[in-house]
Amino acid sequence: MMDREKNKPTAHELMELHVESMFTHDRNMRLRTINEPWPGEDPAPRFFLGRTIEGTTLCRFRYDVPEMLVERLEGLCADEPVIQDFRTKPKHFEAYMKLLQSERFTMGPCYLVPDETVPTLQIVSITRENMTEFLRSGFEWLISEIDYAQPCIALVRESRAVSICRSVRITSRAHEAGLETLDMFRGRGYAAAVVAGWATAVRKLDGIPLYSTSWENLSSQSVAKKSALSFYGVNFTIS
Repeated sequence: MMDREKNKPTAHELMELHVESMFTHDRNMRLRTINEPWPGEDPAPRFFLGRTIEGTTLCRFRYDVPEMLVERLEGLCADEPVIQDFRTKPKHFEAYMKLLQSERFTMGPCYLVPDETVPTLQIVSITRENMTEFLRSGFEWLISEIDYAQPCIALVRESRAVSICRSVRITSRAHEAGLETLDMFRGRGYAAAVVAGWATAVRKLDGIPLYSTSWENLSSQSVAKKSALSFYGVNFTIS
């Protein structure tokens, strides 16, 4: 137990793992595309800011943001205070939006799934071999992604998957969770079970299981709370 605590990443290290999982980078650590495991190359946001519970910040910029603008934004990022509430916008929110001449932003809490998180309900690993058996009546769309979004863990009721957690952003060091539960099966603890099962599968691959959501997604935040996930910071992006 002591060894695991000793080797636990810091909040800043987790934020680095998060941004590197979410977006591809070039050799200058500039953002290029959204790091989706399936085919496609949607552009990354122009600006990423990670604020951690340790009081540190991490900022990244898309490859086409001018260097002079990068320097101004970096100066503002360094002045961000310690986060007290993930619903609080960055101190320099207005300046970021004005400098990047944008009205579109995203923001939300970031979590680590702790080692001690284990599923309390029976779960199933969904692969190409069994996908047609379980991915029906609500999850047919996942069939085209199944080879890319692994591990993929489901809770089965009435002979079909009703809640699924899978890897939707993947690097050699960390995976980001993608969580879906059919409407009529929500509020039963199924989401927490598949998140725990997914995290266990990711750890078996020597990966770190990360979970992030938007500040507006109350149901996803509820899953994080019920699962006792470890909050390490808030992400903020401008497109």
